[in-house]
Amino acid sequence: MKGAAVTRDSLDLPYTHVDDIFVDGAWVRVSGGERIDVVDPATGEVWGSVPEASAEDVDRAVGAADRAFRGAGWSDLAPSARAEYLRRFADEVVKRAEPLSWTNTRENGSPIAETGGAAANAAGILRYFASLAPYLEAPDVRPYPNRPGETVVHRDPVGVCALIAPWNFPINLVVAKLAPALIAGCTVVIKPAQTTPLSIRFVVDAAVAAGIPAGVINLVTGAGRTGDLLVRHPKVRKVAFTGSTAVGRRIAAACGELLRPVTLELGGKSSAIVLPDADLDAMSNVLIRSCMRNTGQTCYIATRILAPAQRYDEVVDMVTRTVAAAKQGDPFDEDTEFGPSATAAQYETVLGFLESARAEGARVTTGGTKAETERGWFVVPTVLADVTPDMRVAREEIFGPVVTVTRYDTVDEAVALANDTEFGLGGIVFGRDTDAAMAVARRIDTGSIGINFFASNHSAPFGGRGDSGLGVEFGIEGLGAYLTPQSVHRTG
Repeated sequence: MKGAAVTRDSLDLPYTHVDDIFVDGAWVRVSGGERIDVVDPATGEVWGSVPEASAEDVDRAVGAADRAFRGAGWSDLAPSARAEYLRRFADEVVKRAEPLSWTNTRENGSPIAETGGAAANAAGILRYFASLAPYLEAPDVRPYPNRPGETVVHRDPVGVCALIAPWNFPINLVVAKLAPALIAGCTVVIKPAQTTPLSIRFVVDAAVAAGIPAGVINLVTGAGRTGDLLVRHPKVRKVAFTGSTAVGRRIAAACGELLRPVTLELGGKSSAIVLPDADLDAMSNVLIRSCMRNTGQTCYIATRILAPAQRYDEVVDMVTRTVAAAKQGDPFDEDTEFGPSATAAQYETVLGFLESARAEGARVTTGGTKAETERGWFVVPTVLADVTPDMRVAREEIFGPVVTVTRYDTVDEAVALANDTEFGLGGIVFGRDTDAAMAVARRIDTGSIGINFFASNHSAPFGGRGDSGLGVEFGIEGLGAYLTPQSVHRTG
């Protein structure tokens, strides 16, 4: 977002201290009086607040979504008609790009260079799923393999969906769920993370401007209790959650008890395998984006760098120089690459990991401390060398500006190290010989992996293995999570 510099003093945000949730096409007051503060992690100052939805409020929102689903309306439209709504929706989101970005940055401290692309990316997701309307409208007739007759397979929307989002990417990790739900014909209730509840209101505003009917999209705010009420509501037919593995397990248990389908996109501990022939200059150019994106607060990034013994010092030096040269500071500065930790709790968690790394013998080559700032939750971007596979920083998700470097002797050992984790979400293989790199990538037990870079693709499935989750988002496969098939058998 280039142009006039943006500062906190120059912001004129429409949403700061709000009193309502969005139900049945209107912003309405909640029934209770509890509130949740919104804190700027770069300053530690409270700058906004939202109401905490009660059980009655959640019931109102789910009831509105259920009526919109069951009544003549959204689910009865042809997919091509719903696609037109999604395209208008995308256009309206883009119109709100600047205040959405500014609000997002103030909520979670993500640099403006990151949040500035949120609206365009969300619009791209909406337009991609709109493009799948012909898939939903295409006849699916399957002959019996051993007798006369055929079966018509219909793809029906699953019903009311609960969409529960995290704080690190509060727009795109909602829209990744919202877009397939809408094109499928489902209705939704969104619950953002309690620390990032304001930027999503711009998405709701865009939906209204696009003419999406009342009740199709609803929004409640609150803490974990609100999410639990939503997950367990008897009229919810599908849950989609992105967040920590610990919370994901609890949601999975509830959905298992209720026999309710669930998609879970959870934590990661991905590796970047540096092959002996890797181009380290090219790797340096993508290192921050691929291994420390969003101040390290990204689920799929490859925070474990596995370096060949014959080039180990060279890799450590390159990674150290690259990280040390990246600017940390005010996230409203367009040149900032590292902002603050998003919450005080996450800040303390990251510092605890650094303390454990030192105690277990890791070598700090840059960073390793809290930043010398008068306010805000800043940890200096850190490289930890000589990390062994048994160290806590090698096994647990840090979710902060920290990358580790571990030595390996053979490619087989590198593959074994990359697979020595309960997670399986992302990963990268760096190498000049892309065929050899691809062969290594195919040996990694992970849902997604890149060759010399990493970026998700809206048309390809994204999901984790093991403790990284259940199911996928994006692609035809992600759409399928919001559909339930019906087979109608008939004679030929």
